[in-house]
This record gives sequence, C-alpha cells and structure tokens, in this order.
Amino acid sequence: MKIYTKTGDKGITSLLGGIRVPKSDLRIDAYGTIDELNSYLGLVRDQPVNQKRGDLLKEIQDRLFTIGSDLATVPGKEKVKKPDLHLEDIILLEKEMDLMEMELPPLKAFILPGGHQSVSFCHLARTVCRRAERITVELASFEQVSDLIIQYLNRLSDFLFVLGRAMSQELGAEEITWKPRI
Repeated sequence: MKIYTKTGDKGITSLLGGIRVPKSDLRIDAYGTIDELNSYLGLVRDQPVNQKRGDLLKEIQDRLFTIGSDLATVPGKEKVKKPDLHLEDIILLEKEMDLMEMELPPLKAFILPGGHQSVSFCHLARTVCRRAERITVELASFEQVSDLIIQYLNRLSDFLFVLGRAMSQELGAEEITWKPRI
C-alpha cells in the first residue's frame, strides 16, 4: 500500500463517510489537533519516569485514536464502523488522577510549566489537549460532536496536569510556583 495518494494535492481531503472537505475545515483541524496531542503523549510515554505508566498512557493514546476516528466521520453516518468512547474511559482518568494526587502535596499556587525536560513534555501535551478541546467545542457549535469527547478531553487535560506534578515529584524536580508581581 502506498502512503501517498495524491488525492489531497489540491487541499481537499475525505472524511469517513465519503464527503470531501477543504483541509482547513474545522473538523479536520479538530482531529488533526488530536493527532498532534497523540504524538506529544507518545513523547510523554517514552520518558523513563513513565515506564510504569506505559500501559495506561498507551490506553489513552488508543482512546485518542477513537476520538480522532469519531471526529473524522461525517455526522449521521451510523453505518461507518468505528470504535466508541465510553464513560468508563473518563472514569479511568479520574481514578488515576485520584491515585496520583494521594501522593502529592496540596496545590496552593499556580505551577509554572518546567522544572525538568520530561515534565515540560507533559505540559506541552496538556496545552495541546486544551487546544484540541477548544477546537472540538467550537466544532460542536456547528456540527454534531459526542458530549463524551468534550468531557474526555477536559478530563485528559486535568490528568496531564496531575501527571506533570507526579512526574516532578518522582524526578525530584522543583515545582516552580507563579509569584505574580503586585
């Protein structure tokens, strides 16, 4: 199978379900940002500090493929076979956050991204997740988007914040708090 098809050479691509749209379409932007997030999450998963979390992070990457396939599908095309997102996927993120937070000191200030390169990768993933959420919310104001997708992205960005804190602690990196000028 060839990777290049030349069908997108004029800036048009196909959604699952057969409709062709400009590559600048909001739906393409949404699932393209999910793809970018998935790449950053792979970088986070590859960090030695996350070795014990590898299966969990791969599970999240799998869910991002699920979300991407849903966003790439023409609304109303129920016959298109694709995986589904479930409420249990959101609950998993919440449970994992609760476990990590049990080991963390209470949060008393805003945290500046950084402190260790691995933690910075996690914060990059978090911010891309927030952008994916914003684009998906915008898409939902024009077209049908599953509420679970928006909920999952919201919870995932929270998870990535807590993960960054847990990584900082495990790496012995200082959490740098924001001290505003007054």
